[in-house]
Amino acid sequence: MLYSVRMRAAQGGAHAKGGKHISGAERLVSREVLTATVTTMLERALSHSRGAADFTNLTVEAVPVKAVQETACLPVTSVDVTDVTAGRAVAQAELIKAGVAPGAAVVGIEALAGLAGSLRGAMLADARTGARLDASGERGIRVSRMDIADEQAYLRWLNSQGYSNIHIQEAIVLASKVMSAPGVVAELCWSDDPEYTAGYVATPAGYTRFTHLKPYGSDIGGRIFFVKENTDLDQLVAYLKYQPVLIKVPAEEVCADAISC
Repeated sequence: MLYSVRMRAAQGGAHAKGGKHISGAERLVSREVLTATVTTMLERALSHSRGAADFTNLTVEAVPVKAVQETACLPVTSVDVTDVTAGRAVAQAELIKAGVAPGAAVVGIEALAGLAGSLRGAMLADARTGARLDASGERGIRVSRMDIADEQAYLRWLNSQGYSNIHIQEAIVLASKVMSAPGVVAELCWSDDPEYTAGYVATPAGYTRFTHLKPYGSDIGGRIFFVKENTDLDQLVAYLKYQPVLIKVPAEEVCADAISC
């Protein structure tokens, strides 16, 4: 048995009552590390750079192992850019390369840049037009019930490439699940952490991180999933929200750090 652990933290009351979103986290863990995972999430909610939460919701749900799917971890590339304008230009090019129509890529970037407040989940957008497909408002579609299959191998793999912060550790896991979902062409995301300016474009070919996708000090972030025409949206949303998924680091990467394989 595994356990889905989900944390949502807000300031000024619950999200549903207008509270400001502070932090969220997702894990899919064994019983042995369940208590430690819950404690870590609570500490995160109380000491986040966006402020200390005064409302925290923690959910723990048992998940049968047989219900869990596995998918491969996306390869990671970093692109250094001088500023936000340059970052958004190359992110737009990456979206177009993945199959998002040029106009839709522009609409998507403008939609994130024009947010009045952070999305707690993701917008679904038509990959041809950029039009929003979901009706979830500021809540967005929350991707849930995912984790890395072998955490230590994953951290070694990331550290060997120079990636050590929690933002990228969590984002790659989420993006890998999203790219395994039916009908998703690409994802565009930047963080709501005011001190973290990087963002990324994920496609089935990989996760490309850009060093500047939003201004330093901005606490507004969000993500957009660009979706193919004629995708069954109910099926897609159900997969994103409810399908338990473990992400596997490539076997050769695990073996590279192991004593025997």
